[in-house]
Amino acid sequence: MSMDKRLSDFREESTKAVLCAVLSSDKDEKETAVSLDELERLLETAGGELFAQLVQSRQAPDNATYLGRGKLEELGALCRENDVSLVVCDDELSPSQIKNMEDALEKTAEKEIRVIDRSMLILDIFARHAVSAEGKLQVELAQLRYSVPRLYGKGNEMSRLGGGIGTRGPGESKLERDRRHVQRRIHALEEQLTELVRSRSVRRARRENAGIFRVSIVGYTNAGKSTLLNRLTDAGVLAEDKLFATLDTTTRKFVLPSGREMLLTDTVGFIRRLPHHLIEAFRSTLEEAKYTDALLVVIDASDPECVSQLEVTEKLLYDLGITEKPILYVLNKCDKTAALPEELIARANRDRMVALSALDGRGVPRLVEELERLAAEGRRLFCLKIPTSEMGVLHRLYEASMVEDVEYFDGYARVIATLDEKTAGQLKKYLVLPNRPKDEEKN
Repeated sequence: MSMDKRLSDFREESTKAVLCAVLSSDKDEKETAVSLDELERLLETAGGELFAQLVQSRQAPDNATYLGRGKLEELGALCRENDVSLVVCDDELSPSQIKNMEDALEKTAEKEIRVIDRSMLILDIFARHAVSAEGKLQVELAQLRYSVPRLYGKGNEMSRLGGGIGTRGPGESKLERDRRHVQRRIHALEEQLTELVRSRSVRRARRENAGIFRVSIVGYTNAGKSTLLNRLTDAGVLAEDKLFATLDTTTRKFVLPSGREMLLTDTVGFIRRLPHHLIEAFRSTLEEAKYTDALLVVIDASDPECVSQLEVTEKLLYDLGITEKPILYVLNKCDKTAALPEELIARANRDRMVALSALDGRGVPRLVEELERLAAEGRRLFCLKIPTSEMGVLHRLYEASMVEDVEYFDGYARVIATLDEKTAGQLKKYLVLPNRPKDEEKN
């Protein structure tokens, strides 16, 4: 069965499912329980219905069938007796593991049982929630990249990915045609996304040169990022108590009490073990935070796992190269907790921390004060055009500021760097004029 069919059918119906995990030697019971609880929330977000959780303790997952033979038979009987048609495994499965599990379960359950893994479930949720053209392209690209090594023939169900007239070669199998079709589609999607990324870069360059302080709202999925943006700007972004309710970046202007303007950008949420292909497909979207002046890291302070969620957020920011930005920690949903976790307070920067409820507005005035302070410090991104004959200026920038990006052209270098107002004033003659697109500089 193709992943395309497996996921599309799952989306069309409320499916009873069993969640499975292996408690291996490198995991503890608490970690496994937390991961399964999160997998349950993912299942509910995708429209599924939890029937049971099944955990097997063993040294490591079985290379062929993930679960051991006895536990697999137990799972098949559970599916047969309770009309369960979907099994979701908490670890990423290999193509052979998926096929072997489905074959074994079909024999025991005496009916077809679909098997997907955590990554496939997250991909399905992204497919359900993508709204913009770019978001839909990114999700499809991630799904196809993930599905290529997982394509295998099973009856006639591969027909949905069939190649079509003119795609087959002498002696070429249907599976090979399927793969050729998918690879062509991947190439087409990559070309479309490259063009969208180029357009995004032009828009970003205009914002960079406009001199407006920019802040990205980042954090774990369902921490309340979109609710916060709506509270501050009336952005009207969809905000639901679901994982990955928002996938597309939204930028809105916010005017501080002092009259200073700033741009606030809502971003896609993070999660444990975010699929690699999703990170790659959404890299240009995720990296929007790299080109802002500061970060609002939103944390659900009412979640028992808030500390580990903050750790996941910080690690993903590091992996994306988003470091050394001024950070304001927003401990959200304080209306749902009597006391803030001491461990969370200790991990966050006390001097840059605000407790609030984006839902009812308490604590928001204090956040606005902190945003005012952030903007007043005056460190923001600037675009500079430095002649090749004056590369000593670039050396100075590396010593006195944070250089984000350097591109070399004929006769000059284009530099994106975070500067304070004093340094920006000293280098005024190198600053690129506002609202001048990057493409125009090359001419």
